[in-house]
Amino acid sequence: MDRFDDIPEIALDWHRAGKGAVIATVVETWGSAPRRTGAMLAVSGEGELEGSVSGGCVEGAVVTEAFEALETGQTKLLEFGVSDEDAFAVGLACGGTIKVLVQPVGKPGGIAEATLAELTAARAERRAVALAVNVETGETKIAGAGDHAARFRADRSGMEEDGITFVAIHNPPLRLFVVGAVHIAQALVPMARIAGYDPVIIDPRPAFAAEHRFPGETILDDWPDEALAARGLDARTALVLLTHDPKIDDTALAAAFASDVFYIGALGSTRTHAKRVARMEAAGHPAGAIARIHGPIGLDIGAATPSEIAVSIMAEMTKVLRQA
Repeated sequence: MDRFDDIPEIALDWHRAGKGAVIATVVETWGSAPRRTGAMLAVSGEGELEGSVSGGCVEGAVVTEAFEALETGQTKLLEFGVSDEDAFAVGLACGGTIKVLVQPVGKPGGIAEATLAELTAARAERRAVALAVNVETGETKIAGAGDHAARFRADRSGMEEDGITFVAIHNPPLRLFVVGAVHIAQALVPMARIAGYDPVIIDPRPAFAAEHRFPGETILDDWPDEALAARGLDARTALVLLTHDPKIDDTALAAAFASDVFYIGALGSTRTHAKRVARMEAAGHPAGAIARIHGPIGLDIGAATPSEIAVSIMAEMTKVLRQA
């Protein structure tokens, strides 16, 4: 999915309200397809729409098929060729082909209400799950992260090699905890939000953790160990330490070592990082945990200004997330 949107939750609500609901999902694309594999559209029996499968060029046909699916109760696989003219109208340089799976909710040949409820519960709990769908029969079941590890890591929904099983990945949203409300954080936080992260700034120092410095953002004026314990850490979380102050950064490192966050980055020179490693060793943290720290933080692109350093951090986070 493009983002942790609420298409499954909306469809489930429509179904339970008696409106009827259909979920349409892009399962394969070729060429310059308007939406990526896994993009979703929810259609209610009353004609309400949420989401998109094509940016507009085949939505009308999908909606028509969705109404028919509510009548027949059967899942249907649709294939559309998007012409160059239609593609240009929605902002693409050239056309392509997409396959869209249309599933009525709560119907014998569609997605069962219990399955959709299990999916939405997992999403609410930040548990990574997938829907495995037989596109020929419509049979749909929940699969865990261990069943499709590579797909979860890359956020990549798609068809399996058997040609009949579509795996829709439902990862929790990416989160970024920034410890240290400094100038770099002021550049990094908006970059992270654009990249699809939900950022949280942590700093116990009132002069730094001021709302006017990060308008509209979540700021926690607690010590990092307390803030991180309250919010929780998981494999869809990145932690960036920017204070240079061991009293603040080191407590966050201890919390990160005990979790499976995918990225730990700490600001400072090579010399500063060597001192940090020595402190971690003296505190009894294992070498494997300490080696998880990316320090000095960020890709080596010669960054000098706070904004450039923020770019290098975002680049390194992306590399670790997508290439590990």
